[in-house]
Amino acid sequence: MLDKKIIIFMPSIEGGGVERNLFEICNFLSKKFQKVRIITASRQYKKKFTKNISFVGPKRKNFLNFSRFIKYIICSFYLCIELLIKKKNKAIIFSFQGNIFAIIIGKLFGYKVIVRANSAPSGWINNGIKKEFFKRIYKLADLVIVNSVEFQRQFKNFFSTNAVCIYNPLNKKKIIKLSNKKTNFFNQKKNLKVLNIGRLVDQKNQIILLKALDLIKNKINFRAIIMGNGVMKNKLKKFIVNKKLGKNVKIIKYQKNPYNILKSCDVLIHTAKYEGLPNVLVEAQLLKRGIISSDCPTGPKEILIDGKAGILFKNNNHKELYKKIIHFYKHKNKLNKKIQYGYKQLYRFDYDYCLNQYYLNINKV
Repeated sequence: MLDKKIIIFMPSIEGGGVERNLFEICNFLSKKFQKVRIITASRQYKKKFTKNISFVGPKRKNFLNFSRFIKYIICSFYLCIELLIKKKNKAIIFSFQGNIFAIIIGKLFGYKVIVRANSAPSGWINNGIKKEFFKRIYKLADLVIVNSVEFQRQFKNFFSTNAVCIYNPLNKKKIIKLSNKKTNFFNQKKNLKVLNIGRLVDQKNQIILLKALDLIKNKINFRAIIMGNGVMKNKLKKFIVNKKLGKNVKIIKYQKNPYNILKSCDVLIHTAKYEGLPNVLVEAQLLKRGIISSDCPTGPKEILIDGKAGILFKNNNHKELYKKIIHFYKHKNKLNKKIQYGYKQLYRFDYDYCLNQYYLNINKV
């Protein structure tokens, strides 16, 4: 075990793909480094971490309802306090979220900072001033980690900064075990069972799924479940009511075990406007589910091997998504080759190899 201390900066844990990676990576690092501490305002997920990982941050439950930005501010204060009592040569900051806060504070106190970027810059950099600001900040980081090759290229082009690509580790045994538990979410007899998993935010763009389903409601006997939490929930529910989709579409909160529901669907539909590397597509491949995904930057095309391992549709285009759903429905028995091909590509996300890459790269800093 190395005589280094890792301070994880993750102000808001919300139960998505980034969070599942956080749990796996932190628990692995706790076996390799002397001490791992996590700064967060989301203590409700404490049981997801090993007992030797300590928590720093607000304890009151009312902080859970605050916005991400407020959590960033609160946890930045805790990070400052934490750094004041640590020895500079003994601790490394590893940021999973709110990277700008972690970099600026870390460098002001003279610490080394590692950041894990989660979303392709082409999805959120919309002007030159913003681009130049983030370019200057990211250059201060000692190491930047991204989770797809396309993301890595974008990061270099946007910020003139080299990043290391480490794919998300896939815990096959855990996912398969959880997927075998019984579920009643798809217990109705339907010709097509559709699932979407993701935070209910503008980035994940579930509204285009609803628009596509509205076009097929009189053509296919389907059941659709949208699983997630977020600020867009009321807007999505309003659309469902207005379009009379209530008998076919249901929004449920994020489940502790999403894998048994994923295993029981016919097709996972991913609608995001931009990503890093969407875990849910890899998990769907493991469970041999059909996949329809937006061809957004970055990740889906890389995971689905340019459409050889699943179906891609033009980003943010509900009419094309509608056509792809119809195609899947008519030919789903013939699409098994894509499913099998995707399953064979899972070696890229080997659990032990990917986690060890984190250890090796952090150890170089």
